[in-house]
Amino acid sequence: MAKSLNEELLLLSKPIRESLSKAPYTPPQGSNVSIKSMLLSLLSDSQLEITDFSLCCAALASASESTYNQLFWVPNSLSLAAASAFKDLSKSYAAMPAGNHDLIKFGKLDIDFKSLPIDKILAIHLIPQLLPLLKDTIKQSAIDKSIDGHEISAASARVPVAYAILAAYQFRWFISQVDYPYLGKVCSLVIPCALTALDHWSSEVKGQGMVSLIHLAKNVNAAEIGWYEDVILDACCQNIASDDEIWERVVQMSVLMVTFTQKSNPRSIWYEKLLNEMLSHLERQPRNKERRIAWLQHIEPLFNGLGLILLAHFRRLFPLFFQWMHADDDKTVLLVLERIKTVVKLTWIRNSPHIERLVDEFVSLYKEAALKIAREEIRKLVLQTIILIQQSKGSQFKAAWEKHKDDPDLTIFHHAFSEQQPAMVEGLSVQSRLEQAQG
Repeated sequence: MAKSLNEELLLLSKPIRESLSKAPYTPPQGSNVSIKSMLLSLLSDSQLEITDFSLCCAALASASESTYNQLFWVPNSLSLAAASAFKDLSKSYAAMPAGNHDLIKFGKLDIDFKSLPIDKILAIHLIPQLLPLLKDTIKQSAIDKSIDGHEISAASARVPVAYAILAAYQFRWFISQVDYPYLGKVCSLVIPCALTALDHWSSEVKGQGMVSLIHLAKNVNAAEIGWYEDVILDACCQNIASDDEIWERVVQMSVLMVTFTQKSNPRSIWYEKLLNEMLSHLERQPRNKERRIAWLQHIEPLFNGLGLILLAHFRRLFPLFFQWMHADDDKTVLLVLERIKTVVKLTWIRNSPHIERLVDEFVSLYKEAALKIAREEIRKLVLQTIILIQQSKGSQFKAAWEKHKDDPDLTIFHHAFSEQQPAMVEGLSVQSRLEQAQG
């Protein structure tokens, strides 16, 4: 005889409760919040609810990827057991007789229960119930702003931030259980909760909100997220100056939004605003290796979205490029060379005053590369980009190269230029026609 859902719930919760009870736990110094007690309270023997059990599983499962000190104590075995228990409960939930014909309602939208994968049914069904609760929990310790813009922090002083952080991790975990094409159906519930997390003052809460938005952006189509483009782009701009912990996530999310808007509805104003905010932050910390690498890794789609508009940002871009070209780590050097190559392709650097400096820096880097591990890759990129500049700038490049033409260490460039002469003539002809067409 098949077990009832309540019997299955009690059966699954027992080992989780036992492992949770035995897990060593010492609250962080100065904290008056016991995360362990809070989670145990969700697994009451007397009146166990699916929502409470699911919230407990989400918290424990998310601990395996947590950087939060109040979740470090959760054993990895318990995290895995919680995730497995939730999946088992979802299978039992899907097997309920009523589950074969129910419709899940999201406002005016209905989702056919039968069309959902078994392991996603419970998560999708819980989203309308749990996300508003988690959103409210996050908001309770946020810093509110009055009508005249003055910050009011009294509310956050009364509510421990640990509650908001735990809710943010639970939110992120629930969202990660749903993917394409189902996640797009619940954008109207996911995005407000994620934006509330991004508005919070805690970098832990912000980080989970950004991870949730990144997962959403990777699992929806442009039409589903279209109504929220501006508000998400604004949130990205507002969070560019956040702590190091979420810098890469902010850059990644910003670029993902660019890929959404680029084809259907170009937003060059937003693109420029994003770039300016990022550059301002990078200019303040040009030696921050983690920030520059994250930015260089993800920024190419934003460059592509801006195209020729990048010309207006050369005075800020190239000083950073020139500095990073001579960084101690090969990864930075390779990435910045790739990005410079992209900029040259997109803009042909027109009549830029940076050409002579760029040629000089490339020559210097080519020689420096002899002492680097990635010397072959670096020299290959330097050669490719200098050839691009030669093809696009003609006499201006010739003047810049004049001082280097007799350098015996640059023989490979002289051979390459000779081989490129026919291609250069054609390339300049094409570029000339392009410039005439653009006025």
